[in-house]
Amino acid sequence: MHKQLFIPGPVDVRSDVLEKMATPMIGHRGSECTELQKSISGKMQQVFQTENVIVLSTSSGSGLMESAIRCCSAKKAAVFSIGAFGDRWYKMAIANGKAADKFRKEDGQATTAEEVEKALATGEYDLITVTHNETSSGVMNPVGEIGEVVKKYPDVIFCIDAVSSMGGVDIPVDKWGVDFAITSTQKCLGLPPGMSIASVSEKAYQRAKTVSNRGLYFDIVEIYDKVMKNYQYPSTPSLSHMFALDYQLDNILKEGLENRWARHAQMAEYVRNWASKYFALFSDPAHLSNTVTCIANNRGISVADLNKELGKRGMQISNGYGDLKEKTFRIAHMADATMDDVVKVTNAINEILNL
Repeated sequence: MHKQLFIPGPVDVRSDVLEKMATPMIGHRGSECTELQKSISGKMQQVFQTENVIVLSTSSGSGLMESAIRCCSAKKAAVFSIGAFGDRWYKMAIANGKAADKFRKEDGQATTAEEVEKALATGEYDLITVTHNETSSGVMNPVGEIGEVVKKYPDVIFCIDAVSSMGGVDIPVDKWGVDFAITSTQKCLGLPPGMSIASVSEKAYQRAKTVSNRGLYFDIVEIYDKVMKNYQYPSTPSLSHMFALDYQLDNILKEGLENRWARHAQMAEYVRNWASKYFALFSDPAHLSNTVTCIANNRGISVADLNKELGKRGMQISNGYGDLKEKTFRIAHMADATMDDVVKVTNAINEILNL
């Protein structure tokens, strides 16, 4: 039985989008591929609200996250973490031999602009990373406010992980001054996993050119150069994802970005209200995610057992992540999910738990 997914990725993918994955192959060095990537870039620039160069990577979002911190930090990186996925960026820095400091907040709390200001004022850092939307705790960082601080430090490269939010919420990359913004196909964009997308500024590109030992597969200079030359890639891209992405971007733009953001906000509000009535919200209410809600398990239910029962009804939610397992559970509301969907899953939980 297919289970409708209410987990923070992968998401349910529309059948017409899946069908595009079966489009016959074309040569990845030919003009057809150039036109396909050019089409994707123009549409993705609208989603990212940027004039920066769009690059694709046949990898999860982690690939381009690693590229950003390895290629664009020449001195020392400041990694601002509010959960498991911020911690992951720090692990990448250390694994790549990069000097880095981690500024870790308690789970459920957001990074503040004041904390970023304090760190950058030391002059120690030439790159910062911020998780826009932390799925482990359902927190959305105030990246716009942080961006205003980073603008005071023109030598600092500003990187954000928007893997679980781009396409679901308003992220004006250029307005916020983001140099390297990263997302993935399997979250708010509503595609299968396997491809990541980033907008890369000229500033980030120029910094990377000064950095030695950038690696090979994720060398952003080589990728950027190839895209600028003919909208192609150094290695073979996932053409199947590109066909589906080009098609799905048409769907997203047809819905309208503001309409899409509003739908995500409406679903989030509904789930939060439900969670507050029957359980409690885990995270800081001033910085809640519009794509996934993290719920405190204050009733002491077995989340694993709840998911088994939901599975019998053709649905699946997510347990807490890492140390938050069984202490919390998460309901995602992203991509092409609707209000009817979130009403259905919360009603099913009420029925199973006799709430």
